[in-house]
Amino acid sequence: MRRPDPTIGFINLGHVLVHLFMLIFPTAVLALERDWNTPYSQLLSLALGGLIAYGGGSLPAGWLGDRWSRRGMMVIFFFGTGLAAIATGFAQGPTGIFVGLTAIGLFASIYHPVGIALLVRNQAKLGKTLGINGVFGNFGIASAALITGALCDGVGWRAAFFVPGAVAVIAGLFFLMTVRATVEAPLTETRTAGALPRSLLLRVGLVLFVATICDSVIFNATTIAMPKVFSEHLAAFTESTLGIGALLSIVYVLAAMAQLLVGQLIDRHGVGRMFLPVAALQVPLLIVAAMSPGIFILPIAVALMFSVFGLIPILDAMVAVIVDERWRARVYAVSYVLSFGASPLAVPLIAYTHDAANGFSSLFLALAVIGMGTVASALFLPQRALMRA
Repeated sequence: MRRPDPTIGFINLGHVLVHLFMLIFPTAVLALERDWNTPYSQLLSLALGGLIAYGGGSLPAGWLGDRWSRRGMMVIFFFGTGLAAIATGFAQGPTGIFVGLTAIGLFASIYHPVGIALLVRNQAKLGKTLGINGVFGNFGIASAALITGALCDGVGWRAAFFVPGAVAVIAGLFFLMTVRATVEAPLTETRTAGALPRSLLLRVGLVLFVATICDSVIFNATTIAMPKVFSEHLAAFTESTLGIGALLSIVYVLAAMAQLLVGQLIDRHGVGRMFLPVAALQVPLLIVAAMSPGIFILPIAVALMFSVFGLIPILDAMVAVIVDERWRARVYAVSYVLSFGASPLAVPLIAYTHDAANGFSSLFLALAVIGMGTVASALFLPQRALMRA
């Protein structure tokens, strides 16, 4: 009997880890804010290098994945992120934190262009596959807040980097031992980009360009700011980092179902038909979030993150539908360079719009304006270019 290929299991595990690593600091910063007696906005700026590396590293990672080895790049991903996180846990001051977070971002940049290209290879049910993978990624987002909060309160902020780092290194060892070169076996799929007219390809590319940038800023601003949003809105219910992390985890787990649902709807109705309604949902929810007091932020946050997460498999599916597999890691890389390149804008946007008296109202309103850009791009999408989805 043929043994099952463990590759997809490791790719899904990698999606958990990459989002966990990138969101350790937004929760750990709450503990550092108390321990170091340093303002939140000043500490949050230490994450900027990691976000820039997360975007900038995607292009060479995708190129190496296509030209060298996707398996080899995933090995580097597991070991690199794990060891960088452990090194960050030994940091003695802001400079060490900055360098460590930058290294985490650089190695984490490997995952999306390489891992997603491996994931969508030869998949009959593209939407379902991306949806399931998205749920794993959202579990990483949810567990980041909970695990980081628990380790910060129970052991200390350094453990919040040590423990996930060790898990990634162990996962890398198992990946190296169990996933063989068969992961890059010959193709059976026939999807090619050449079947589409050049004008349609350019139009879809423009849609992806605008939507990717807008959605990236919204995604990063909401996930980075949400721990602080909860600490301000829910101070009457919990003031501990663990309590805030637990509430965030509940929100993210509930919202994670969006990617599974949207993935199934993509397979049933096509990616083009799903784009506009999911994009349009974000704008009113961001406006309502700006006006939500106290505990009312909880249900609004669930609905908001549901719409934010739901766009991710839609944009990934568009690339898988229109791009030939031989180029797919590089095209994903360009897409993620745009995405992660826009990500650092979230940090100064949060710091600039956050007001001690009014909290994050201005941030949510600014994100609603950005969300209108995603809606505009969805309206411009040529439906017949994606009929094969």
